[in-house]
Amino acid sequence: MVNGAIGGTVSDMRIGELAERTATTVRSIRYYESCGLLRSTRTGQGHRRFAESDVDRVIRIQEMLAGGLSTSTIRELLPCLDAPPSQRTGHLELRLAEERERLERQQREIARAQEVLDEFLRSVTGPSEAVVPGGC
Repeated sequence: MVNGAIGGTVSDMRIGELAERTATTVRSIRYYESCGLLRSTRTGQGHRRFAESDVDRVIRIQEMLAGGLSTSTIRELLPCLDAPPSQRTGHLELRLAEERERLERQQREIARAQEVLDEFLRSVTGPSEAVVPGGC
């Protein structure tokens, strides 16, 4: 064990093991660290070491990214997730609701863009004209 991580002690988990246990890549782990989403300690030789709790943290980061959250939003929300429920202020729930609304707006914008493209396609092709890939 090495001292210095957020929760006190750090296991001797190397970056490759963390990547393997979270079904991600070493590159992603380094990216999460560069964005301030994850912290490691360094050995005397400069090798990263991670805590056992970082397995759950990386999985949570992956879930939030898959949910459409940016790394800056995730960085904002991680302290809320780390806090005991009794100490949470409601900011987490508010921000997640805002992000959900943002995604719903994007869905509406995409649906509208599809409608516009469909209408444009109908206007440039006749009902019986076949679309040939690669042609004009």
